Amino acid sequence: MAKWELVKEFWDFLKHRKRYWLAPIVLIIMLLSFLFVFAQSSAIAPFIYTLF
Repeated sequence: MAKWELVKEFWDFLKHRKRYWLAPIVLIIMLLSFLFVFAQSSAIAPFIYTLF
């Protein structure tokens, strides 16, 4: 439940401060971190590492 409160609070911050340009940056960072975590624990790790 606390995770969703953090997301809601961050979204309220973006709306209040008019910082909509931060949303894509945060989204890309989250997607890349998910990719790295997934790559460490799978059999496709060598293929993902060749991309970077």
